[in-house]
Formats: sequence, structure tokens, C-alpha cells
Amino acid sequence: MEGACCCRWILNGCSFAPFRPRSVRRNILSSTATMAIHTGQREKAYDALLLDAGGTLLQLVKPVAETYASIGSKFGVSTSVSEIKQGFKRAFAAPWSGKLRYQGDGRPFWRFVVSEATGSSREDYFEEVYEYYGNGSAWKLPAGAYESMQNLKASGVKLAVVSNFDTRLCQLLKDLDVAHLFDAIVISSEVGYEKPDSEIFETALDKVHVEASRAIHVGDNLQADKIGANAIGIECWLWGTDVKTFADIQKRILLTDC
Repeated sequence: MEGACCCRWILNGCSFAPFRPRSVRRNILSSTATMAIHTGQREKAYDALLLDAGGTLLQLVKPVAETYASIGSKFGVSTSVSEIKQGFKRAFAAPWSGKLRYQGDGRPFWRFVVSEATGSSREDYFEEVYEYYGNGSAWKLPAGAYESMQNLKASGVKLAVVSNFDTRLCQLLKDLDVAHLFDAIVISSEVGYEKPDSEIFETALDKVHVEASRAIHVGDNLQADKIGANAIGIECWLWGTDVKTFADIQKRILLTDC
């Protein structure tokens, strides 16, 4: 499975680091630490930053319920914004029959979400909603995110996306001109595990060659992000609570000039 995933990332143009067994990762770490001492990089509290995508790195330009209602008006959908909000929450709270919510392009799950939220099962309506969120124009980066990630990368911090998402994520990151900043892009639909499963976090650590104690994860979900990361020894800051800007993240990772 690992080899197949790497091939898909290459074809999608995603940035990634080649897989190495965890035993090899530990040997790489000692040489990396020695190199940092001699190159005068800034002192770091962590060697890797793992980022959740939706709700953390990627923010919606327009609230979901408003978008569903706006597009739905062309297809006879009369569900109110407040009703759509409640339906959206119900959809995400409902148990999912498959192992993963986001299988491949995620269409089955998102079709269920749109139907549950709006009461409409029209395929043409769903497809327009689906295509809308597959375009970078529907998303934005938090203020200062690009600059902070550039500074962290220049200081030797490894960057990785660790996300429960479908296969559209790579293109979204390219649309927003940030895909090239990441040393690894680990997507649940590619690796076959969803947060809070430890395997998705372990895969990210393997790809950036950093031990759990030297990585920090930032995400917006207590169960998937914080509890999931903490379970394997990765500290986690909750977006919007522990950290509210990427400047906050940068300040807490880059300590002092050496």
C-alpha cells in the first residue's frame, strides 16, 4: 500500500518525502541534529510541524450552509441556512458504514452530507457543490500562514499535512500555492487510516524522519487531532484555542537566535 500511495502523490504533483522504516528514521535523526548545530539554524522547540488541513490550514471563504443554500437556489432547494447547519452536523455525527469516510474522491460521503443537510438528492445539485469545494477559490489560508511556514521551513523545521480528506486535497494545496512548502502530505484517503488512528500520525513521522517527542501537531478537533496525536506522544495545539494565528505557532516553535 505504501508504494502505491507514493506513486499517486507523484502523479498528483504533491510534495512528499520517500518512505523509510522507523528504525532508519532514528539513525537519520542524529545526523540531522549534528548538522543543525554546525549550520547556525535557530533554536527550535520542535523539529517538525504537522498540520491539519480543513478548519486549520484551509479556511472556507464562505460558510458551508450559505454555500449549500446559494447553489441550491438554482435547483429548487428551499432549506434555510439554519436548517442546513443542523443537517450538516447530523451528517458528521452519524456513523459511517465504511472503514473511511473519505474513500478516493470522497463522493459517497459528501453525497450523503449534502442530502442530509439540504434534503435534496439531486445529482446535478450535488455535483455543483462538490466541484465548488474542489476549487482553491472556495478556500483561503489563515492570515500570515504562508510567511510563517516559509520562516519555519527556512529554519529547518519539517512541514507536513496530516488530514482526513479526500484526494482533492493535493490540488487544493497547489491552487493555494503551498504544496511545495511541505515535506510530506499525508491524506487519509491515500494511506487508508483516519485520525485519530495512530497509523496516520506514524506515517507522517516516518516521512519527515522525526520522533514523536520532537513533533508538534496543530488541528481543530479534540478527538481526531489532540487525542489522536497525544496517544503516540505527539504534543498538539488546538487551533483557535491553544494557538490562534500562524504567528503564534512560529513564536512557539522558533525560540531564540543561536
